[in-house]
Amino acid sequence: MVYALVDGNNFYVSCERVFQPALRGVPVIVLSNNDGCAVARSNEAKALGIKMGDPLFKIMDIVEAHDVHVFSSNYELYGDMSHRVVETLSLFTPNLEVYSIDESFLDLAHIPYSDRNAYCREIRDTVMQWTGIPVGIGVGPTRTLSKIANRIAKKRKECEGVFVFPEDKDEQDAWLEQIPVEDVWGVGYRTAPRYKGAGIMNAKDLKYAPQEWIKQEFTIVGLRMVHELNGISCISIDDLPQQKTIVCSRSFGNYVTELHELTEAIARHAESASVKLRSQGTVCGAISIFIRTNHFSPKYPQYANSTTVKCEIPTQYSPDLVHAAIEGVQRIYKEGYHYKKCGVMLHDICPKESVQQSLFLEQNIVRNSALMEAVDSINLRYGRRMIRSGASGGKAGNTRKWTMRRDRKSPAFTTRWNELPHLNTDLPPNKI
Repeated sequence: MVYALVDGNNFYVSCERVFQPALRGVPVIVLSNNDGCAVARSNEAKALGIKMGDPLFKIMDIVEAHDVHVFSSNYELYGDMSHRVVETLSLFTPNLEVYSIDESFLDLAHIPYSDRNAYCREIRDTVMQWTGIPVGIGVGPTRTLSKIANRIAKKRKECEGVFVFPEDKDEQDAWLEQIPVEDVWGVGYRTAPRYKGAGIMNAKDLKYAPQEWIKQEFTIVGLRMVHELNGISCISIDDLPQQKTIVCSRSFGNYVTELHELTEAIARHAESASVKLRSQGTVCGAISIFIRTNHFSPKYPQYANSTTVKCEIPTQYSPDLVHAAIEGVQRIYKEGYHYKKCGVMLHDICPKESVQQSLFLEQNIVRNSALMEAVDSINLRYGRRMIRSGASGGKAGNTRKWTMRRDRKSPAFTTRWNELPHLNTDLPPNKI
C-alpha cells in the first residue's frame, strides 16, 4: 500500500471563503457550538495569536482591534463541501478512506513512485478547481509516514502543498530527524514527556528505539507506531487516534434501489457510530449522511448527495442519532438510481462532560445514558447488535423548536434554495 493523506487547509475557514471571496487574506475564525470557542482559524488569525479552543470572550480585544471575521459553525455547508471534496478524490483511486471531515487517505499503489508527485499535484489542482478548497497532500508507505509527509507539505512553502516521502532510507531519516516526537501521529501530550525523558526527541529516535522496551513502556500502540515509522503498515482505520469526526460507511454487496433499504443501512451506520462515541466517552453535535452510486460503472445513471442534521445538544444517544440519520436520508434519496454506498459522519465531537444542557429540552440525560450503558453491556456480552434499533424507514418526526445558538452562521450556500449565493450582491462578512 501507498497512502496519500489529503487534508483541507483550515477547512471550515476555507469553506466560508469559497462563497465569500472578500474573506481571502483577512483574519477569519469559526466558532464551536453555541458560539463558544475558536475551532478553526485562518493563517492570518493564527498570526494574531488566536489559539485553537480560545473562548470568544477571551479574545474579543484581538477580534475588535484587527477586524477579525467571526462565523458560527455551518455544518450543512461544511458537510456538503466535504462530500464534494471526497467525491472529487474518489475519481483518482478505487480505494479511499474518509478519516474526518477534512482528511482522507487515498491508495496510490497503482501510481509509480516517479509519477506520484505530479499525480498529487493534479489531485491538488483538481480539488481546488472543482470545489475551491485548498488541500495539502502527503504520501508515504504507511499512514503515519503519510501524516508526517502531509505536515511537511503544509509547513514548507517550497513543497507547494505536496510532499512524497523518499524511498531512500537515509533521506527518510533526515526528514524524520526534523519532526519533534510530540508531532508524531499518535504521541499524546501525556506520553511525549516520557519519550523525551528516555532520550527520544524526534521521529528518527522513535523509529530506532528498542522495540521490546517500547512495547513494555507504551504497549502495542507504541510498538505499532515504531513499525509504521519503519515503513511497515500495521494500523487500520479503526486503530487511528481519537478522531475529530467518526465515519461509518460501507459499500453494498448488491445495488440498492429502495428507500427502505437505504434507511435500514443508514440506521445501522448511525448505531455503530454512536457505539464508537460512547466507547471513547464523547458526544457529537451534528451528523452528516451521504449516499452515492458506483462511479466506476457506466451501466447506470450516476448520483451522489449528502446532507447534515444538527443535534439540539451534543449527544451519544443512539435513538436520537438514528432519528437524525433517517431524516437525512429521506432528504436526499432519489428514485431511479442504483446505490452502491452510504454512510454517516459525526461532527463536532467533544467529551461528554463538557456538554452544556438546555432548560427547554424534555430529555432525561441520566436515564438515556444509563439505558445506553445497559444496551452496550448486553451487546458486548451476548453479541454485537443483540439489542438494536427497529428503525427501517420510519418518518422523521416533528420539527424541533429549540436550536443551538448560531448568531453568526453564514448561509447554507449549497443545500438550501433560499440561501443560494447571488451574483453581483455583496454579502457582508461577519464581524463583531
